[in-house]
Amino acid sequence: MIRYDLRCANGDEFEAWFGSIADFDQQAEKGQLYCPHCGTTHVEKAPMAPAVVTGRKKDARKERAVAMAMASKVREHIKDNFDYVGDKFADEARKMHSGETEERAIWGEATPAEAEALAEEGIPAAPLPPELAPTPDKKVN
Repeated sequence: MIRYDLRCANGDEFEAWFGSIADFDQQAEKGQLYCPHCGTTHVEKAPMAPAVVTGRKKDARKERAVAMAMASKVREHIKDNFDYVGDKFADEARKMHSGETEERAIWGEATPAEAEALAEEGIPAAPLPPELAPTPDKKVN
């Protein structure tokens, strides 16, 4: 896993974890990254100092294994305890926010534009990095 310091076009800074350098590049290319503060999809890497680890390969591998085990547990928790709503995520989040439906833990898909609109409307939602997102094997509720 790799951590990047990111900055949006509005100057907000935040960090995000990716499974690999290629994962970041693919998500950026598809416009799937957005600022958790303002919702804009204009996000880029912020300058950061490299973390140089010398003589600690064994420790780094152990830390990666622990991180991947934690990611697996998060993925299973979401799969077992959240309702999968597919591409209706933004609509369901709005209904719960407005009180039209009862609040519950949900997960699904949203386009970058839908995610940005939810943020602008003050509706709490957070993207799941691919390594945390479960495989949707349930029917959409």
